[in-house]
Amino acid sequence: MPIPVPHAINRRDDGVLIEWDTAGHQSWFPARTLRLACPCAACVDEMSGRKLLDPLAVSDDIRPVSLGLVGAYGLRIQWSDGHGTGIYTFERLRASCPCDLCREASAAHG
Repeated sequence: MPIPVPHAINRRDDGVLIEWDTAGHQSWFPARTLRLACPCAACVDEMSGRKLLDPLAVSDDIRPVSLGLVGAYGLRIQWSDGHGTGIYTFERLRASCPCDLCREASAAHG
């Protein structure tokens, strides 16, 4: 299956909205949820996958300051807490899509 590439990516102070296609498939990722899911080596142990980021260290009012594409496969987010080393791959973002259709499909397959 090819890596999904979003049709549009919109930064908002309270999160990131990804439009996957022109048919209306969208994913809304709240800012704090996305920050806590940062996959970088400072936030996740590379060998074990154990989360290193303490959720209490992430403010409830965290916000994405800027977004940048990483090739054609991912997104880098600069956060209001100064963090910005994680690469959120489109494949991973799509797999964790919280929309109703994706949740239903995931429940049916899992």
